[in-house]
Amino acid sequence: MSSTKEITTRAKAGGGAGTLYVVSTPIGNLGDMTFRAVEVLASAALVIAEDTRHSRRLLDHFHIGTPVSSYHEHNEAKETPRLIARLEAGESIALISDAGTPLISDPGSRLARAAIDAGIQVVPVPGASSVMAALVGSGLPLDRFAFFGFLPRKGSERKEAINDLVTSRTTVVLFEAANRLAATLDDLATAGASDRVAIVARELTKQFEEFKRGTVVELQHFYAENEPRGECALVIAGAEAREVSEEELSSAARELRASGKEPREVMQHLASLGASRNVAYRIAHST
Repeated sequence: MSSTKEITTRAKAGGGAGTLYVVSTPIGNLGDMTFRAVEVLASAALVIAEDTRHSRRLLDHFHIGTPVSSYHEHNEAKETPRLIARLEAGESIALISDAGTPLISDPGSRLARAAIDAGIQVVPVPGASSVMAALVGSGLPLDRFAFFGFLPRKGSERKEAINDLVTSRTTVVLFEAANRLAATLDDLATAGASDRVAIVARELTKQFEEFKRGTVVELQHFYAENEPRGECALVIAGAEAREVSEEELSSAARELRASGKEPREVMQHLASLGASRNVAYRIAHST
């Protein structure tokens, strides 16, 4: 475990510039706070967080007196240059989110990118993550997986995201609000994933942690009658590979081209249906 002195020394490395620490915090169980996270937060000149009141309670629990400043989607454009100036002046800053690992469906990417562009070291301090907790508790294959965050709520963007999710050949994990979970499961079932194995991971690491397993349609029926509480992650098995004839592929390609899709988009869709890259290229460019 690094000492506070070592952390401070490392923060001053690189020509006097400070370090931006991206610090994971518990998603529910405070016992998941790491020793390193406590040390980094205590030694930083500033902690930046989405909700300063929520984060102040966390810091107080671990007797961390570092000043806290708000950093969220509504002020990140204004705050980023000020924070970069402090980093360039040699101060270390720790970025945290309301819970879990920052930057994953949370603000902070703008600041991390600006720090990298300015030659400032960005150091991750790993810890709790609801994405990883949901995945490892799902029992589904994890040699490859895709994270979809929160799906768009409506319109063509939602339809496109649902299609990408349903055609994915890898395990997929996404976040969903409890009051929209049944509707999202219904949309997935309608789009062709009704028989896909799925897991709803709810209230991870908290007192009422629950993993509910079934097919997409089974879970849709359950949550339509039993609206869940708390925070939910949804994990879905990837689509199984199947033999698709060239006639089916050509028909799908013609429909996509008629709807205005470019050959590149057609190729991606044909590949998701099981076509090899060469076959997908040939059909997409000859239809």
